[in-house]
Parts: sequence; C-alpha cells; structure tokens
Amino acid sequence: VPRNYDPALHPFEVAREYVRALNATKLERVFAKPFLSSLDGHRDGVNCMAKHPKSLSTVLSGACDGEVKIWNLTKRQCIRTIQAHEGFVRGMCARFCGTSFFTVGDDKTVKQWKMESPEYGEEEEPIHTILGKTVYTGIDHHWKEPVFATCGHQVDIWDEQRTSPKCSLTWGFDSISSVKFNPIETYLLGSCASDRNIVLYDMRKSTPLKKVILNMRTNTICWNPMEAFIFTAANEDY
Repeated sequence: VPRNYDPALHPFEVAREYVRALNATKLERVFAKPFLSSLDGHRDGVNCMAKHPKSLSTVLSGACDGEVKIWNLTKRQCIRTIQAHEGFVRGMCARFCGTSFFTVGDDKTVKQWKMESPEYGEEEEPIHTILGKTVYTGIDHHWKEPVFATCGHQVDIWDEQRTSPKCSLTWGFDSISSVKFNPIETYLLGSCASDRNIVLYDMRKSTPLKKVILNMRTNTICWNPMEAFIFTAANEDY
C-alpha cells in the first residue's frame, strides 16, 4: 500500500478528526467540574476564607475592602456582613469552640468577633481589638487552648486575655506570609516566608526548630489532619 505521510494529503482526515472530536467530548464529560453555586456579594476581591469548626454549613470570607461576610452554604446566602478593617483583611480563623473568630488586617489590628449576629439594636462591634506594631499577614488559632498565632515580620504567640504577645519567634529578617498550628502535635507551628523558606516552630521553646529553603516561594502551608507529620505547601513553581 503506497502511503503518503503528508498530513495535507491525508485521505482519512475527516474520519480522524471525527475520532478526535469524539474523544475530546468524552474527556470533557469526564473532567466536567461539579460546580454547585457561587456566593456573590463582595464588592472587592476575596482575600481569605475560614471555615466554622462545628457547623459544616458556615463559611467566613474576608475581602480586600476590609469587609467580612458569613455565609450559609445550605441556603447559599450571606447571613452577616461586618466592616471589619480599613484596607485588606489579611487573615482570619475561627476559635476551636466556634463561638467567635479572629481577623487581622492592614490597619495593624487583630480583632475578635462574635460568631452570632448581634441582637436587635446592638452595635456590630468586636469583642477585643489588639493594636500591633506591624502589619499582620496571617493568623491561626490553637486547636485546644485559648492561644492564637499571628505572622508578619515575625511569628507572635498571643494569649486571648492579653494585649501583648506571650512570645515572638523569628529566624532571619523577612515577612512571613502564613502560619498554621499542627492539629495533633498542638504545640508545633509551621510558617512560610517570602525568602523561599518554610520554618517549623515549637511553642514550648523560644527558638525555631527547622528551616527548609526551596527554589521558589511558598504562599501558604496546610497540615494533614490525619497524619500529623505531613504538611502540604502551595508553592510558586505551580
């Protein structure tokens, strides 16, 4: 059988294109994303999110205009809107009991808010406001104790009752973008900084434990809730 390998003269062009189109359609059905709904209402870009530790249907989101919204996922609507900060909401986390949540913003403040809506006639005001010295870029709450950690130029460990940090942990001079408590080894923290490193801290010691330097910057990290010694890093090398 004489064969001409020039694709322009391919006799089965139509048949081959038909098979390709069919395969593409099948694959599109296979990879179809199960999109459910979108929660519209923020006037500006959404910068951070947090989930309620006890209620599956409650999600919190913070936007770039300082607005925090609490959403009900079953009704797919916004329950509450708070003008929390001037400027960006940089980070937010819920308390382990689910009664309140914390936000940090570009106005150098850490604010604690009630999870419940205020009564009729009550003002929408935070329970506590802590004014810090530098801009905080992230926050995470301890899984069992009234302790939370913020990050910025350094990692600060705070007691909920006090307005100054219990201890500050630092390794080098750089801005730290994200800090997370380990859910099982609850005194361990992980953080990632903008000079491409991931640092692990121990809350019981005043010094950091270990530092790993990667090729590209890590934006945030997340601990595995089942295996305490594994974490995932979201890196800029895709």
